[in-house]
Amino acid sequence: MTMDGTDAILARLMRLHPKLIDLTLDRMWRLLETLGHPEADLPPVIHVAGTNGKGSTLAMIRAGLEAAGHRVHVYTSPHLARFHERIRLGGELIGEADLAALLDECEAANGETPITFFEITTCSALLAFARNPADFTLLETGLGGRLDATNVVADPRLTIITPVSLDHQSYLGETLPEIAGEKAGILKAGVPAVIGHQEPEALEVIERRAARLRAPLFVRGEHWHVGLEHGRLVFQDETGLLDLPPPVLAGPHQIENAGIALAALRALGIGEAGCEGAMTRAEWPARMQRVRRGPLVEAAPDAEIWLDGGHNPSAGEALAETLSRMSRRPTHLVCGMLNTKDVAGYLRPLAPHAASLTALSIPGEANTLPAETTAEVARDAGFRAATASDAESAVREIARGNPHARILLCGSLYLAGHILRENG
Repeated sequence: MTMDGTDAILARLMRLHPKLIDLTLDRMWRLLETLGHPEADLPPVIHVAGTNGKGSTLAMIRAGLEAAGHRVHVYTSPHLARFHERIRLGGELIGEADLAALLDECEAANGETPITFFEITTCSALLAFARNPADFTLLETGLGGRLDATNVVADPRLTIITPVSLDHQSYLGETLPEIAGEKAGILKAGVPAVIGHQEPEALEVIERRAARLRAPLFVRGEHWHVGLEHGRLVFQDETGLLDLPPPVLAGPHQIENAGIALAALRALGIGEAGCEGAMTRAEWPARMQRVRRGPLVEAAPDAEIWLDGGHNPSAGEALAETLSRMSRRPTHLVCGMLNTKDVAGYLRPLAPHAASLTALSIPGEANTLPAETTAEVARDAGFRAATASDAESAVREIARGNPHARILLCGSLYLAGHILRENG
């Protein structure tokens, strides 16, 4: 089966998408029943919701569990270069033949009934996890929590809520408490939950729901603490203190994500060797990832080229803090964004840290914001902004004026995926 096999099936599944997105679990329950309820037969589940840091936190938890000798299934979204990245079976990305067979089976079970792409592919992942032995299953929500397609597991081992901020307001609510309420929908009766740093109004909503469900909480700043001391990561909870190497994932915001991951690992009974593995072995592409080969590097051989897929105002703030702590070097952004995002909110904190911004339209993406529009918003945010036809042209032009520049490609996971595909 060639790669075209799964691509063809995925294209057919996209055509089943309802005309309007109404967040509900009814379509999931219907298909899961037809498939024999695989969601009830999974290895112990760790379910993660939140606005920022879900992927990085999951990557660290996976690294920690695997360092402790456990076999782990992982479901994340969206993918960057190819769909297979979303489903990891026992440590390995799902194979082409296995994925095609699962998608075929779910397509046949669903028939022509409307269902979202995320719902039917989530069912495929759950089916794969139920049929393959493992010690743990890591599930990342796609959108929200309460009505997310992953929220079909009745009795997870642990739930996690990373920091909540404004995003996807058209689906989740206009205010932080409303959005926190949707994220808190993954909490389950009696199931412990690790809670990352939250604004007070978000934490209040989460704590209120947890109290109703009698779900024990492990809250950042109350039950556990994390920080850097003398170049080491120090984590402390009621069990004791961990003195560890800092996380291998770049950026000061990864300290907070590391704290959530360590709190989760401790709640699961993982020892110090696993916790150290979480810091030293985690891999998560397009989160302040250094690009070291491919056409972009060849176009600017003396430049530093970085890639980041963050795309909302909180991600912009985290990225700005990361840039502020990096070695002094002229920094130039190459940015492409979707028309569904708060572009000004994302760009505003970055303006003081960049010498220029070159805007792109994201290739092959129907919802891309036109490069000219992104450049206009960037100018309003305080950037010296221009446009380019593609990333390689942008990088080449920046390097022509400043060969030793730091060039950061940013603004969207879809742009990041395109860059990774183009650069092998």
